Amino acid sequence: MTDNRTVAVDQLRVVADDLSGAQVRALLAAHHAEMASTSPAESMHALDLTALRDPAVTVWSAWSGEDLVGCGALKELDPEHAEIKSMRTADGHTGRGVAATVLAHLIAVGRERGYRRLSLETGTQDLFAPARRLYLRHGFTECEPFGSYSLDPLSQFFTLPLDRC
Repeated sequence: MTDNRTVAVDQLRVVADDLSGAQVRALLAAHHAEMASTSPAESMHALDLTALRDPAVTVWSAWSGEDLVGCGALKELDPEHAEIKSMRTADGHTGRGVAATVLAHLIAVGRERGYRRLSLETGTQDLFAPARRLYLRHGFTECEPFGSYSLDPLSQFFTLPLDRC
């Protein structure tokens, strides 16, 4: 399994993160706070730091030198299906391929773990338009709610079958 490997793409490292560092905790806390400020509680599905420490969740941080530039996580829903969570690019680093690199890493790990598909939920508001475009560019397609999600006008769901890619 590659959870502890380091991947370098254009001098960007994506590493499994134990959430002990102040930088990653601050980035994830900011992510959670922004999601909470843009969505009502019943439509906000971002995981807080406690939930990200669940054994079913693996978090990766992306680094450029000593700078934390982004993060992402996989939450195992069952042995064949995982959910992408906590995708975030640090302020000042958008548009540089950080999210695409993290997403490619999550997809590669999903394949290595033997998942048959990856799914995710994101918002329908304009704030989330870049994320939706990113997922579509990487082969995700819209789908019905999965897992414990239900239809919500503020949520959009995507999936990527890994066994057909």
